[in-house]
Amino acid sequence: MRSRIRMLAVFLFSLFLILFLQLNHVQVLQAHELNNHKGNYRAITNSLSQDRGAIYTSDGQVIAETVPSKDVYKYQRFYPNGPLYAQVSGFDSINYGLDGLELEYNSYLQSTKLPPKTFGDLVTPKYGVDNVITTINSNLQKVAQSSLGKLQGSVVAIDPSNGDILAMYSNPSFDPNLLASISATVEKQAFDANNYGPTQPGLARTYRRSYPPGSTFKIVTSSAVYDHMPSLATKQYPVVSSIPLPDTVNRLHNYANELCGGNIVPMLAVSCDTGFGQIGLDLGASNLASEAQSFGFNQSPPIDLPLPAKSTFPVASYFSNQLPTLAYSAIGQGNVAATPLQMALVGAAIANNGVIMTPHLMKYITNSQNAVVTKYKDHPWLQATSPATAQSVTSLMEGVVTNGTAQGIAIPGLKIAAKTGTAQLSLSASNQASPNGNDNWMVAFAPAGSGSAKIAIAVVVPAQAGMAADSTGAAYAGPVVKAILNAYFNANKAIGG
Repeated sequence: MRSRIRMLAVFLFSLFLILFLQLNHVQVLQAHELNNHKGNYRAITNSLSQDRGAIYTSDGQVIAETVPSKDVYKYQRFYPNGPLYAQVSGFDSINYGLDGLELEYNSYLQSTKLPPKTFGDLVTPKYGVDNVITTINSNLQKVAQSSLGKLQGSVVAIDPSNGDILAMYSNPSFDPNLLASISATVEKQAFDANNYGPTQPGLARTYRRSYPPGSTFKIVTSSAVYDHMPSLATKQYPVVSSIPLPDTVNRLHNYANELCGGNIVPMLAVSCDTGFGQIGLDLGASNLASEAQSFGFNQSPPIDLPLPAKSTFPVASYFSNQLPTLAYSAIGQGNVAATPLQMALVGAAIANNGVIMTPHLMKYITNSQNAVVTKYKDHPWLQATSPATAQSVTSLMEGVVTNGTAQGIAIPGLKIAAKTGTAQLSLSASNQASPNGNDNWMVAFAPAGSGSAKIAIAVVVPAQAGMAADSTGAAYAGPVVKAILNAYFNANKAIGG
């Protein structure tokens, strides 16, 4: 009898111990996770019963703010410009959580208890929020939106000297106000349309979507020449419309079977595919892959936004049994893919003497008394290339504007460096979901020369319904680049350089 009582006691004690450990696990170890889980309606109710900090452009325009609510909650998130900043701000949703800057700076934006200053504060604690001031220029953001018009496309503009993101917009965009609705039905309809609809407006294509960069990648290939095999800069390549590819009966053709050749100067100006394909083969896989890595490919850019996509370039070993594809990779086709953010950073590297500054959106954060809580400190991300190489490639890119494929963006009195790109999707393995046609690019910066550039821009207008099969970067991305350059330099009265 005693042994049975003893066994029962041990059994009950074990159950109590298990219950004690589980309660502690839930209340202590999982407390933070459960408190912040998107399904925790108590936390949601608490957050919507408190104020939340605002997000502003650098020039004081409201990107996101909290307004009084007349429903069951005290507050509601409001985005006064709707889709204009949506893929920067992200959203604050009851059912789908946070994204974008709302997520990245949530610890500042959410209401927190202030340190007590009086005895009354101990009895009745006071709460406050911080506000995030971004680097975004509202005028450039609006110009990016208006210049794209109805075209699907993405724009990233950056200050090469410090990494400030000046504009970041893609079309289609979405209205984050629908995701801030207290109606679960409205939220679900918006979320499904944003993520599962035919155009996926919720996809932040500026930094989460990659495309074959086409001839804009020749900026990297040209840099590889000066960094690894400078003799190739003066090598004369034959004037032809196509070249044979090694280990195959296939040939690489110029766009529209144009004739081109010579040394690197005229070949970059007219974007000679046959010449740069041969340069890629002469450089070799190791040199070209190493240069791409130096410019940030195969790495997640350290921008203060969640889940930025890596841009990709094949590792050198990939080409061991795929040598013909090296010629295509050298011209930004094949298995090369880049986000608009990445190509803006490529342009910024050349503009800034070879240094890529860390891209960022937060400029500074203020508290409820408008005192600065924290300020962003500029710092480099990568040394992409040398100052000497950057200067040489800048000169090549200036030739693209003065007598090459980007003549249409010339602005009197302003030195501009640029590179067009027309990625033929039939030659690329990275964009099978797009319709047949071309992804149309341009990368540019100004003023060109001596590391004095104030703005670098990347624009992609991908293949889409209604676009001509022979579309080009000059025709589709060029006008967007020119509109942004005009807006920036007219506003700053800084034509020249």
